[in-house]
Amino acid sequence: MSCRAELSMPREALPTWAMAALIHVACSVATSVLAMGVPALAAGSTWFWLEGSGAAMAGMAAGLPVWWLPINLLFAPAAHALLGAQIPAAVYLGAFCLLFAFNMAAWRYRVPLFLSSAQATAALSALLPQRAGLRVLDLGCGTGSLLLDLARVRPDLSCHGVETAPMSCLMSWWRARKHPALRVSWGDFWRTDFAQYDVVYAYLSPAPMTRLWDKARREMKPGSLLVSNTFVIPGVAPAGTVPIGDRMGSTLYIWRM
Repeated sequence: MSCRAELSMPREALPTWAMAALIHVACSVATSVLAMGVPALAAGSTWFWLEGSGAAMAGMAAGLPVWWLPINLLFAPAAHALLGAQIPAAVYLGAFCLLFAFNMAAWRYRVPLFLSSAQATAALSALLPQRAGLRVLDLGCGTGSLLLDLARVRPDLSCHGVETAPMSCLMSWWRARKHPALRVSWGDFWRTDFAQYDVVYAYLSPAPMTRLWDKARREMKPGSLLVSNTFVIPGVAPAGTVPIGDRMGSTLYIWRM
C-alpha cells in the first residue's frame, strides 16, 4: 500500500480564495471610506463587523459557495479579536498551515472537507452489487472514514481513495495501511482514470458536479455507478435516490453509466 503523489493540478481562471480575497480588499476600502465620513464606525469592533457584513453579502452576490458566508462574515472580526489577544505570530502561522494541510481542496477546487457519516457508508454498502472484487473509488477520501467502514462491512471490496490535502491523505493512509484491500493515493482525482472502477463515490460540493459528470461519461464503463452524497448534477436526473437518515438529512444520488 502506498501514498502516491500526483503533483499536476488543474488551473482555474480565478480560484475561489482569490475571489474572496479581492472581495475583502474592496470591502475594506469601502468601509474605510465610509468611516471617514462617519467616525463612529471606526470605534471598537464596529469597523470590522461592518467590513465582514459587506464581504458576506458581496460573496453571496458573486456566487461564492454558501460555506464562504460565515468565513467572510467572521474573518475581520475574528482577526481583530485575535490580534488584540497578543497571541504569538508562530501560533497563527501554525494554525494556518494545519488548516491548509487539511483543506487544500477547498482553496483550489471549492471542495471543503466533508466527512461521510456511518449512515452514509451503510447506505452505500447496501446499494453496491454483491460481487467479490468490486472496485470502488472514493473521490477526496478525507481522513479515510468511508474506506475503513466499507472494509469492515464489505471485506470483499477493493477500495481506492484519492485525496489532495496532504494531512488528510496522510491520516487516511495511516488508518488504511493494515487493510490489504484498501489503497490511498495523494494527488488530483481529476487525473485518475475512472474506467478502472465499478463504483465512483463523491462527496464534494455543488461547484465541480458538472465537470464530474463530463468526466464520468467519458471514462466510466457501461453498467458502472456514479454515487454522489448530497450534491446533484445540474440538469441530469439520477437513476435512483437513497435517503441516508443522518443528522444532516443527506441523500445518495445514483447515476448508472
